[in-house]
Amino acid sequence: MSLTEYRRKRQFARTAEPEPGKPIAAGQRAIFVVQLHHASHRHYDFRLQVGDVLRSWAVPKGPSLDPKVKRLAVQVEDHPIDYAEFEGIIPEGEYGGGHVALFDRGVWSTQSDAQTQLTKGHLRFELFGQRLRGAWHLVRGHRSARQQEWLLLKENDAFAASMQADDMLEDIAKAPQATHMSRSVAAKKSSAVKAPRRSRRIDWSGKAAALPAARRAALKSGAFPVQLARLVGGAPTGTQWLHEIKWDGYRLLAVIVERTARLWSRNAIEWTAKLPEIVAGLEQLGIDRGVFDGELIAGEGRRADFGLLQSTLSGERQASLTYVIFDMLHLDGIAIDRAPLIERKILLEQLLKTQPSHIAFSAHIPGDGAAAVQLSLAHSFEGIISKRADLAYRPGRSDDWQKTKSLDSDEFAVVGYTAPKGTRSGFGSLLLARPDADCGWSYAGRVGSGFSDESVAQIARCIGRSGGPRPTVHLTVDDPELRRAHWFKPKFVVEVFSRGLGNQGLLRQPTLKALRLDREIGDLEKSVRRAKPTPAARKGAKRVATPLAHVRLTHPRRIVFSEGNVTKQDVANYYLAVMHLLLPEIANRPLSIVRCPEGAGAECFYQKHRSTGLQRVDSVRLSGESGNLADYLVVKDADDLMELVQFNALEFHPWGALADRPERADRIVFDLDPAPDVAWSEVKRAATQIRALLEQLSLVSFLRTTGGKGLHVVVPLNPGCDWVMVKRFAHGFATTLAGHDPARYVAVATKARRRGRIFIDYLRNSLGATSVASYSLRARAGAPVAFPIAWSELARLKQADAFNIKTLPRKLARRKQDPWADINQIRQDLSRWSDG
Repeated sequence: MSLTEYRRKRQFARTAEPEPGKPIAAGQRAIFVVQLHHASHRHYDFRLQVGDVLRSWAVPKGPSLDPKVKRLAVQVEDHPIDYAEFEGIIPEGEYGGGHVALFDRGVWSTQSDAQTQLTKGHLRFELFGQRLRGAWHLVRGHRSARQQEWLLLKENDAFAASMQADDMLEDIAKAPQATHMSRSVAAKKSSAVKAPRRSRRIDWSGKAAALPAARRAALKSGAFPVQLARLVGGAPTGTQWLHEIKWDGYRLLAVIVERTARLWSRNAIEWTAKLPEIVAGLEQLGIDRGVFDGELIAGEGRRADFGLLQSTLSGERQASLTYVIFDMLHLDGIAIDRAPLIERKILLEQLLKTQPSHIAFSAHIPGDGAAAVQLSLAHSFEGIISKRADLAYRPGRSDDWQKTKSLDSDEFAVVGYTAPKGTRSGFGSLLLARPDADCGWSYAGRVGSGFSDESVAQIARCIGRSGGPRPTVHLTVDDPELRRAHWFKPKFVVEVFSRGLGNQGLLRQPTLKALRLDREIGDLEKSVRRAKPTPAARKGAKRVATPLAHVRLTHPRRIVFSEGNVTKQDVANYYLAVMHLLLPEIANRPLSIVRCPEGAGAECFYQKHRSTGLQRVDSVRLSGESGNLADYLVVKDADDLMELVQFNALEFHPWGALADRPERADRIVFDLDPAPDVAWSEVKRAATQIRALLEQLSLVSFLRTTGGKGLHVVVPLNPGCDWVMVKRFAHGFATTLAGHDPARYVAVATKARRRGRIFIDYLRNSLGATSVASYSLRARAGAPVAFPIAWSELARLKQADAFNIKTLPRKLARRKQDPWADINQIRQDLSRWSDG
């Protein structure tokens, strides 16, 4: 559903209910709310924030804490997020007229994508409110009804009880007698049952007092200074060390005083209200006092899960969070921070033996640092933290704790430097380059961290008085910092840690490992097959990226997109910047292009055959679906692509097959093409539903904006399938979907039948058909771009043409991971339908 239906049912001049359009507050977790609604029929409104709306159900008898009781929940229209704040009177005669009171509110989470679960018809989730807590289920019924019916039921966990919603109405605002409400119900109890605390059969105070250097101490509820680790190049060895996984999350401090837990970030900002599930888990430990140090994580706490944690804390997703505790400094009146770490961890492990929900113990490996590093690498963790097992907890950074990251390491030539900032003298960052078979040397990024005072002085001596304003290597980025840099020819070698390459092909989070005076520039050159140096390599690239040396760009100042005065040079610069991403999408595939010789606002035309004047771009002789032989365009490398840009190509549309095996399709594309009167939220919902249906067929899919008004759902096929089978499958999938929901979908291209519906265009899945490539510009107003996104980004995507030639580079600079990075590694095909 969308807010269109919510808006249609209400006259906001006559009701105080919030009108859609208010921006969602940033930095807040996804919420749930339950409101008691005395309308013509008394009921409870149960709402969960999914994306930018509250998905809503009317529950006549209200939620039950009894797992044996199933409550009917009738799905109603989505509501805006700020409806969670609404209490008061809806006037008689208006939709839902009557009194609305807040029953409960809090945050919620779920283990996997919420929209996917809802589409499948079963959502398992957790609530963290004042009255409703613990795990719950929403299960869709199978009975046909005007409004979809679900069942809401409580899971049998620590928060289950025999109570009903009507038992918990104390302190809930009463409906005025003047309203046309139905019967009122008196509360039988004051609040929901709380989870039982752990039995105090164990004398934790006595156990803590038995540790070396333990002492009785008072405890105040507040943040405390933490112990920090130094970054080192390799893990230490020896029996005096223990090694823990370096969790990729947020450092979190916890203090329990009088059985009440509070939480702080490392910089002493209180997070108690933001993390009710962590607070509840700590309070279930059954201790009066305690101090803990740990990490807040989402998922498994791996590098790939950090984005999930961030999006959950910002309300974009609803992942389950865990507090992984690695140290304990106080327990039930006894300070143990001066005890050896290994003793503290043994006691901590005993305390967490029966772990409450959302609380975990951070295990360790004694002595063997190399084994810990290998374990970290094997399971894709960020690295390890090595700690002296025999020492006390000492706030501040020291060598008692050492951090080893699982990072890549490589050698680069130093080709310049930026001016120093702050207290550093000599230089700020080193500019790095790698050998390039075409250009001699290519810019690889800059490194500004990891330097010691000794290495700064040593490197400054190597630089000497070298340096000029003109770049000496091939440069394909426009970084303002580089305009003020000092450049020289490759001079000496450094080794750098990094987390691989970012979106512009530059080093991601580089850190200096060492100055390699034992290596020569020639040693790096030998590792790459060298071609004859190009003019760009000999003279140095310009500060603003230009087309590759083999392609001369004519009329670079010609306006191509009038909105924003985007020139042909700007188009060339854009395609150079995304070359490493676009080229894998189109290289060695038969290709159609959209050419606009007079700009995007004038006449444009499709071209799929090689024409006179093209000198580099190749062709392949193939027969399309019609059976006629023709020479189709094929791009092999960056120079080929830039030649097409010189010939005023703006859009690139590849086949779903490679030129050397055109009979084998390796992509299926479902193009969601909405009619003009279809809301954008409906297009997003359709994409999510298609993804879920494909998952039921064991097919993984990927998502792309088209730069137009729709979306592409893309299914990779590896090792590929026959086109006849692909077309039959795509046609059957689209027509079945349209048949099941004809009010929303249509599988025929007839425009007269598409009003108010989304056309599931499967016709791109045949021999010779094409789809726009990811990162391709579109010849439309504003220079929009087709852009691959993660499914988790869909909920907050505002429109299909959200990214354009100017905004996309900034988006790529912020993006930590390519959502399509493994699309070619997924092995799946349609063989199970080969006989269908």
